[in-house]
This record gives sequence, C-alpha cells and structure tokens, in this order.
Amino acid sequence: ELARVRAAPPDRARADLAVALGGPLPAALDRDDLAERAADAVEWVWTQTVLPDWPRRRRILEADVVARTAQLGRAGWAGALNGMRPGVRWLGDSRLQINTYENPPRELDRAQLLFIPVTPDRSWVCWDIPHRYGLVYPCSGVLAEAGGSVPVPAALGALIGPARAAVLVLLASPLSTTQLVALTGQGLGSVGRHLRILLDAGLVRRRRAGRSVLYFRTEAGDVLVHGAG
Repeated sequence: ELARVRAAPPDRARADLAVALGGPLPAALDRDDLAERAADAVEWVWTQTVLPDWPRRRRILEADVVARTAQLGRAGWAGALNGMRPGVRWLGDSRLQINTYENPPRELDRAQLLFIPVTPDRSWVCWDIPHRYGLVYPCSGVLAEAGGSVPVPAALGALIGPARAAVLVLLASPLSTTQLVALTGQGLGSVGRHLRILLDAGLVRRRRAGRSVLYFRTEAGDVLVHGAG
C-alpha cells in the first residue's frame, strides 16, 4: 500500500490531497515529492504509534465486525448501518446514504464497497474509482473502551474473581468470545475458561448467530450481578 502511494504522479497526489482537505493545498504541500513524503509520514505513524499497540487494536476491530454482523442478522442492513457514522443510514432498495451533503448519487455497480472500522473517533470516505469505495467509521464506543475499564462490583469480584466477574458483567447483552477479549483485555484462553465455568454454573447461556457463538447472562446470572452491585 505504501508503494502505491509513493508511485502516485505528483499531479495526482496534489489533486487527491486537495480533495481530502476540501480546498487548495498550503504552499508547503505544493511540491513534486508530495507522494514520497506522504508515504514516509504514514509509515512513521504506523511504525511508531500503531504497531506497538496493534494486537489490542486488532481485537477491538474484529469485535466490532462481529457485532455489526450480529446486528445485520437481527435487524437487516438498517440495523447494522444506521448510526455507523454521522449521516449514514440505509434508505432501502439497495440505497445507502453516506453523508448529509447534496452530492449526486453514485452507482457502484460491480465495485467493492468496504466498511472499515478504526479505533480513533473519526470517519471519512475513500475510493479507488471505479474499483473500490470505502466507508471508514469509528468502532462502537463500548468496544473502543477496552482494557480494564469495565466497572465490576467489588462483592462480585471477591466472590468469583475480578476477571471472571468482568466477563459476567459484560454479558448483559449477547457477546462473542472475540468481543469479550477486546472489551476485557484478557487473553483468549482466559476468557474461554471463564465462559466454561460460567456455563457449568448456569450463569450464562450461548447461542449461534451466523458464524459466531454469542454468550449472554441467564436469570441466575442477572440476580448475582444485580445483587452484588
């Protein structure tokens, strides 16, 4: 991907960046080596700021995909896409509104339409006409707040352990193992062990949704969480 950026002709690089900025380029960016310098900047950001935290970010992104897929199965395209980013809503009849601008509609025909989650709270549209279009959207807030941010009642943590209690608290709504890993910051093996124990104790149940297995609290699990809280 960086090689494609570096290979962009100077005029194409300037034109693309002007579209992204929504206006003329500042003088400092109006240069023939713009594509090369942009690729250098992207490579630095990836290497220095994203790569060290990539395993956690990837778990969050995968969890969001699982959640959107489950919404698609339950409520169709409208349930999966409405609210994905400001201005996005499913209009029916194979029509998707992607923003609130008065732009003419675009017929994608055989092009790919990609939905791309990101961990920053930002959103934008990208394209490689006529082959691919991308709708970049921020992950669901609850998924993005991973790594120990789940409030666990102290009494419940003392009873079954704080890590297992965090899993049980989150299962107020159906979640997959991948989502639980992203939300708790725990390893896949640890989450799996907690789920087996909670299943054996009758505190959670599971059901299949498409390719995912979703776990959720039973009435007994609800009583335990609410009583401890």
